[in-house]
Amino acid sequence: MIKSINPFTGEILKEFDPFDELQIEAALAKSEAAFRKWKISDFSDRKKLMKAAAQELRENRDEYALLLTQEMGKVIKESQAEIEKCAWVCDFYADNAESFLKSKSINLPDGATAKVIYQPLGAILAVMPWNFPFWQVFRFAAPTLMAGNTGLLKHASNVPQAALAIQQVFERAGFPEGVFQTLLIDSKTTNQIIADPRIKAVTLTGSEKAGSAVASTAGKNIKKSLLELGGSDPFIVLADADVKKAAKTAAKARMINFGQSCIAAKRFIVEESVFDEFAEVFKEEIKSMKFGNPEDSNSDYACMAREDLAFELYEQVEKSVKEGAKVLLGGKKPEKGKALFEPTILTDIPKESPAYSKELFGPVASIFKVKNEDEAISLANDSEFGLGGSLWSQDLEKAEKLAAQIETGAVFINSLVASNPHLPFGGIKKSGYGRELSQEGILEFVNIKTVYLG
Repeated sequence: MIKSINPFTGEILKEFDPFDELQIEAALAKSEAAFRKWKISDFSDRKKLMKAAAQELRENRDEYALLLTQEMGKVIKESQAEIEKCAWVCDFYADNAESFLKSKSINLPDGATAKVIYQPLGAILAVMPWNFPFWQVFRFAAPTLMAGNTGLLKHASNVPQAALAIQQVFERAGFPEGVFQTLLIDSKTTNQIIADPRIKAVTLTGSEKAGSAVASTAGKNIKKSLLELGGSDPFIVLADADVKKAAKTAAKARMINFGQSCIAAKRFIVEESVFDEFAEVFKEEIKSMKFGNPEDSNSDYACMAREDLAFELYEQVEKSVKEGAKVLLGGKKPEKGKALFEPTILTDIPKESPAYSKELFGPVASIFKVKNEDEAISLANDSEFGLGGSLWSQDLEKAEKLAAQIETGAVFINSLVASNPHLPFGGIKKSGYGRELSQEGILEFVNIKTVYLG
């Protein structure tokens, strides 16, 4: 049984039976049949439908946002912003997919010519997480469908209503039957579906463990995979930074989605001359944020997505403190039976502790004091992750040179890390491989074909 549970109240909202073999087979057959027609559809037709999906999201924003808040626990204003962002990415690819996939002519030295053309692959499976239940899916679906592929979604088990609602968005927008479908299945079944010859590629956003399993199955079956995994993003504050602005932005960067974001800043690396000022402003900014019911528009944060996640996070904090880390704010153990967690700040963090090397997926900030820029970059790169990073300095020329030394898929100078349809998104090291969004994102699931004209 797949259960939808409100993490703030503990109420069981709905229960669903997982798909059986007949339902799965019907979905795969439907996706394959839909692809035969969808792949030859005109860009103008796809654009019209994707624009309709954006309109559906905007017109029913509050309905979808409330669903996210009740099922996953994020505050309503963040849920509303998530729906708006999904509409944005639909519009972006509706407007740009045709130009992104326009064929290119090449004149060769021997006088011959060639063309590079971009063709869809088929049915693409997306394995998606619970932290941004709509956004993670739409940033996959918009480019994938606009490229002429069909999409199948295996969503996180704790957000089944969101998963079904996403299929509803595309149905309401008028997409042909089978172009996008949600599958209510477990992880074991997911691996079986990846192996099915009708699935041509797979994308996953989630944990290292899940990514390794999906990539392994895809590799065994010679299929492309795209992985966007965890992050332990550094937020570097140099001595010449606007410290107050950096600290206020840092609080937002750590607390967005209650810290449950792969690109949330997690390790705050501050030069010693401005460390005390940064830490004090950062602490006070977090303390000023309002806890409350996630459905209240005045609430800045509420709860984590599940009770077990709150206790797993506390175990990481507790172990870090035992290893020698000091608590600057928070640090209390969660209440049994609830998904609540107190925002926490740690300092003096030893290298052996989880707060140094692991991804703390929730409202826990780790602050590190460094002597200079070189030490800051070295510490930033001393991580198995490489998703995003933020660097603060008023010397932009210097900041750009230092940004090039940070081992991540993106560096934002004097800003928090954020995903944007116009910019390629993805990581290196154990943060995964491949890119989403921008032109790079739509090229991940197409056949880049050479046609030689002798």
